Amino acid sequence: MPEWLQAGGWGLLAGSALLLGAVVGWYARVPQQINASIMAFGAGVLLSAVSFELIAEAHERGGILPTALGAAGGAIAYTLANLALARRGARHRKRSGARQPSEKELPGSGSAIAVGAVLDGVPESVVIGASLLTGGGVSLVTVVAVFLSNVPEGLSSAAGMRKAGRSGQFVFLLWTGIALVSAVSALVGRAALGDAPPAVLAAITALAAGAILAMITDTMVPEAFEDAHLLVGLITVAGFLLAYGLSHA
Repeated sequence: MPEWLQAGGWGLLAGSALLLGAVVGWYARVPQQINASIMAFGAGVLLSAVSFELIAEAHERGGILPTALGAAGGAIAYTLANLALARRGARHRKRSGARQPSEKELPGSGSAIAVGAVLDGVPESVVIGASLLTGGGVSLVTVVAVFLSNVPEGLSSAAGMRKAGRSGQFVFLLWTGIALVSAVSALVGRAALGDAPPAVLAAITALAAGAILAMITDTMVPEAFEDAHLLVGLITVAGFLLAYGLSHA
């Protein structure tokens, strides 16, 4: 199977976890503290993957300067886009409580939430596709980390959308679409970067890492801290150590 097609398949697998989480969040009345704990675990998993897979790989490929510039650029780009979306109602798109505005309260907020979901998912998928460029197959640690973190993201966000009065059709079409976007992003990450020099690959990997780090602190940590703050540190470390163990297995 061509590597670009493999990349799309792995991206679809990781993105499908969002839909899985959304199904649970929509149909099951998961307590707020459990939602927050699962989100903390997912944040720990992603933090580990960013540290030991993405940043470490970028540094090995291109050195400190492309890595630092790429990570800073990714964080700045994500933050600017997130600020624009927050003003349109997407600030609390991953919150499970009654924080998301309804369409009546803020017209257009549903579209902003959808764009925000794409913004959150694309960097993760691009690095899944780019990981195939090493010649040793896809980075299973990255795929597992993204999958494990996507479940609580979909769960928490769908629960918040339900409380905001959004329809099941909106929720499930949104997350199905994001899963497909994840597949396309992974495919493009592999196809577009196939002939890129090591420094460019390092910068792109670090760019995605910086965006993911900004996403974790902007959208995942607040949900984790609000309802599980006494245990959030311990749960986050548990997720971090799980991903660390996978990367060194």
